[in-house]
Amino acid sequence: MRTGLRLGLARPPRGPRALIWQPEPRGTGSVRRGQQMLSGLWHLAGQVVEAPGRTPWQIDTPSTPFQMQLHGMGWLDDVMATGGRAARTAAQTWVVDWGKRFGTGKGPGWDAALTGRRLLRQISHAPTLLSGMEPADQKIYFDLLYRQAGYLAGEWTEAPGGLARMEALTGLLYAGLTLEGMADVAPIATRALAGAAADDIGEDGGLVSRNPEALLEVAMLLGWAIEAIRANGDVPADLLSAQARIVPTLRALRHADGGLARFHGGSRGRPGRLDRVLATSGIRARNDSGLAMGFAPIAHGRTTLIADAAPPATGPNSGSAHASTLAFEMTSGNCPVIVNCGPGGAFGPDWHRAGRATASHSTLEVTGWSTARVGPLMAVGKRQIAPMITPPKRVQWQRSASRRASTIVLSHDGYGETHGLTHLRRLVLSTDGRRLDGEDSLRAMTNTDKERLDDVRMDLRPRGLPFAIRFHLHPDADAQIDMGGRAVSLALPSGEVWVFRPGREMKLSLEPSVHLEPGRLKPRPAQQVVLSDALVSYAATIDWTLTRAQEATELPPTDAEGL
Repeated sequence: MRTGLRLGLARPPRGPRALIWQPEPRGTGSVRRGQQMLSGLWHLAGQVVEAPGRTPWQIDTPSTPFQMQLHGMGWLDDVMATGGRAARTAAQTWVVDWGKRFGTGKGPGWDAALTGRRLLRQISHAPTLLSGMEPADQKIYFDLLYRQAGYLAGEWTEAPGGLARMEALTGLLYAGLTLEGMADVAPIATRALAGAAADDIGEDGGLVSRNPEALLEVAMLLGWAIEAIRANGDVPADLLSAQARIVPTLRALRHADGGLARFHGGSRGRPGRLDRVLATSGIRARNDSGLAMGFAPIAHGRTTLIADAAPPATGPNSGSAHASTLAFEMTSGNCPVIVNCGPGGAFGPDWHRAGRATASHSTLEVTGWSTARVGPLMAVGKRQIAPMITPPKRVQWQRSASRRASTIVLSHDGYGETHGLTHLRRLVLSTDGRRLDGEDSLRAMTNTDKERLDDVRMDLRPRGLPFAIRFHLHPDADAQIDMGGRAVSLALPSGEVWVFRPGREMKLSLEPSVHLEPGRLKPRPAQQVVLSDALVSYAATIDWTLTRAQEATELPPTDAEGL
């Protein structure tokens, strides 16, 4: 149904309109970001617009992601976090002005997920927004709340599964619990939320997209919904069961520094959000079943390692999927060491595509090839995405442990159809967290594989098939070639020094890399350790070690096992 028609059917009701329940604000806003917005500096989706003296709706938005974040009003958490009359007045003006300009269905903000996000913030900050508001503006404000709630009541089914659906339904739930005359909406939203949680959150506590940051956002919204329902009645068992699945998986994907593993379009998460979600859930369990949403975590001492041990998503849920199978990240205490480049979507479509390639991850790459490809654009609801296609068909993993170390052995056939090759990776982390041993192999496993490899190499003789093993370093790690070119020393801000060594004579180099952090204006320069070789037979194996050679000068408290 067209937005205008849907909104026509969602006219605000006649009679009393008020809040019958006032939920507390749930968002973790940033005072610094809020102060910037109040001064006219808007930093959204990796871009900055300076608009002092203007409302957000007078901004000439530089990109669609910027525009979507602006109209989603998640930034209300930041503005309200600053406190004071100036923040309240600005927020009131901006919300009411949005209602005047777009409240009847105009503009780009009428998407089920964006509407749910916006309505949730407008309701959760309602006591502050209504304080001292003029009667005429109050009417616009309540018209807006009721109209958005009516729109969501008929439109939430159009939201894609996962985070988008959870945003739409949580906004609808809050409307049903708080707005006078809409009590019949609350049970509908509650049942829909329970069904979405059962459908979208797998038995392993993960999402089909395998995006850890999206999982965190879903867990946050799920927690808000549970608390709101509990304040007004009984919580459905399906919602509690979903929370009991999702929180242990999030804990398994938490690095020792408190950030999330950066895979499949997800970044570290907003500061403090992960720990807050874990703590407020009251659930202490950790997913130790082996894989957590397709990732294999190991935590020993001050060191955490998280490896991608499953294929990327495909189809409608793969718009941010990465060709990262068998890549890993490693953190020591409060310092990330080995990372992936991260999600590039905040910096435009070219960076988005580049960040999805195998070369942007800490794993083996057959030079110029990725283990999966980005396909042509496809429509998913009102969005256009570029799905992931041709992922590895067979990904295997095995984990074992002894008194001295934990070991994961992984393999994938992502280069099988193109080159007849299987990548095998073995990672061994000592139980004191001071040493990581690795082994990477490329092998043609069957006669058919060998024939395919022979065909590929026909034009490459005698050089062989080039490949590289990449270890992307966090920008804060100071890397230097050492031992006459036989090692790389990595000095961390904590004072720790780690030493990387290949197991045999081969080309070892330090090359430029980038670190893609959505909150920054542009990609951060970084470095990567690269081991380069060429496959001249049917198999090649390279082993390497990463050893902590010097302890931190200070040992701040860390918890590698998570909260």
